[in-house]
Amino acid sequence: MCLCFYVVKTLNPTKQAYIHPLHTSFNTLINSFIENKVGIAENFLSEALSLHLKENLATLYGDQQMKAAGTGNNNIIPRDNAIRSDMIYWLDRKHNDEHENSFFDLMDNFVGFLNETCYTGITGYEFHYALYEKGSFYKKHLDQFRSNDSRQYTMISYLNTNWVKEDGGELCIHHDNSVENISPMSGKTVFFKSSELEHEVLVTNKARMSVTGWLKS
Repeated sequence: MCLCFYVVKTLNPTKQAYIHPLHTSFNTLINSFIENKVGIAENFLSEALSLHLKENLATLYGDQQMKAAGTGNNNIIPRDNAIRSDMIYWLDRKHNDEHENSFFDLMDNFVGFLNETCYTGITGYEFHYALYEKGSFYKKHLDQFRSNDSRQYTMISYLNTNWVKEDGGELCIHHDNSVENISPMSGKTVFFKSSELEHEVLVTNKARMSVTGWLKS
């Protein structure tokens, strides 16, 4: 399943004022994906939403609600600390959290835009909070399971304020002939095909937080 190539890359200056702000960040994410197989939008999450989600994650962690992540489909394969050492908590509208529901509203808008402009046929999604404690990592892997190809696109939205290079925890994308390291700065969202690009989370030197998930068909 490939994205279309007719998404407008340069907005007409005379029409700029009529472009919905969300669509600007949506186009940034999609167009950078088309150019490099990895879409990046620096301010996909608003500062306020990113902060609220970070506070939610911290509360869940303090209440011991974050659980060790497994390494297989539906936890068929249990956690292997040699492969990954992050903790997760699945998001659900049924939790009735206003900020998480605002995130879901944003995803609904993005999926609608993606399907309308690029005919991707996405019919659902799943997202969880991800916390990497100091010293944690996730070795190189693909996000699409061998036994289930429903995951089409990976999306990661970061919640880390004042992140610097020395903090580590970069997302390392393995392209055919190169690697691309992406800093997990607050508000930034990364987007790529779940079945195509191997990637890893490098060892983090302080707590690293994100909302991570998949667009599915």
